[in-house]
Amino acid sequence: MKKYIYPLLLLISLAAAEAVEFLVPNSPLHQNAKHPYFGWIILAVTVIYFLYSGIQVLQKKKSENPPFYRAPFLAGIILFFNVLNLITVKLALLPVLYFPSLDRVFGTLFEDYSLILKCVGYSSGILLTGIFGGLLVGFFMGVGVGFNKTLSYWINPIIRILGPIPSTAWIPIFLLLFPTARAASAFIIGISVWFPTVVLTSSGISNVKNSYFEVSSTLGASQFYRIFKVGVPAALPSIFLGLFNGICSSFVTLMTAEMIGAKYGMGWYVNWQKEMMCYSNVYAGLIVIAVLFYIVITLLFKLRDKLLLWQKGVIKW
Repeated sequence: MKKYIYPLLLLISLAAAEAVEFLVPNSPLHQNAKHPYFGWIILAVTVIYFLYSGIQVLQKKKSENPPFYRAPFLAGIILFFNVLNLITVKLALLPVLYFPSLDRVFGTLFEDYSLILKCVGYSSGILLTGIFGGLLVGFFMGVGVGFNKTLSYWINPIIRILGPIPSTAWIPIFLLLFPTARAASAFIIGISVWFPTVVLTSSGISNVKNSYFEVSSTLGASQFYRIFKVGVPAALPSIFLGLFNGICSSFVTLMTAEMIGAKYGMGWYVNWQKEMMCYSNVYAGLIVIAVLFYIVITLLFKLRDKLLLWQKGVIKW
C-alpha cells in the first residue's frame, strides 16, 4: 500500500504548490520576477524523480530502498517551499527586502549563471587544492607519528600547540605572507584539513592490534608492507573520520577566507550581494554552496564505501 501512497503524497504536494504559484496573486509589495521559475523547477524535479523511479521499477533492481522511497521527503521539501512562497510573495508577511520571492531567488541561478559558474570554479579550485594538500601532509605525518616514536616525540607537541588554533585565525598572517589571496586561502584550508587528519590517522594506527603486525612479521613482511598493507588499511575508518571532519571545517574556512580577501568565489559572491542588498542573489548563492558541498561530501562517502567494503554489515554508518 505504501508504494502507492508515497508517490500520491508527492503529487498532492506538487499540485498544491503549483496552485499557490499560479492561482494565488502576488503581493504588490514584491517585485515581479521575469518567469515563474519556482513552479517550473519543482515540476521539473518531480518529473525527473518519477522517471528515475519508474526506470527502477521496470528494471526491478534490488536495492536497500524501494522505488519512491524518497517521495515523502521530496513532498515535504515542496511543502516547505510552498508555505514559504505563500508567506513571502503571496501574503508579504515577512520583510520584503530580506525575504524576496522564490521566483527571483531561483531566477538568479538562470539569469546570473555565468558569474555563478565562474565563482563555483574559483571556489572548487581553492577547495580541492587545500583539501589535497592538507590530506597528503596530514596522512603521511599521521603515519609517521603512529609508527615512529622519535617522530611522535618531536611532532606531537607541535600538533597539540598549533592544531587547536582555528584555521581562520591565520587569515591575516597568510594574506601577508602569500602573493595572492587564492594561495593563502588554499593554505588555510589545508591547515583545517591537516589537523583532524593527522590526529585521527595517528590515533587509528596506534589502536591497531599488535597481533596483526606480529603475524605479518612472522610471515616475512617488510616494514613498508606492515605499514601500508596492514596498519593503514586497519586504520582507514579513523582516517576517513578525520578527513570528514577536516572537509567540514574546510567549508567554513573557504567561505570566511573568500569573504575577506578573494576577488571571486561563492563566499565572495554572497558577501558582495549582501553589501548590495540583493538578498535574492544571496539566497541563490547559498543554494549553490549547499549543492557544491553536498557533492563533495557525497563523493567522499562513495570513496569510503568502496575502500571500506570489508566493513559492510559490521559497522553502521
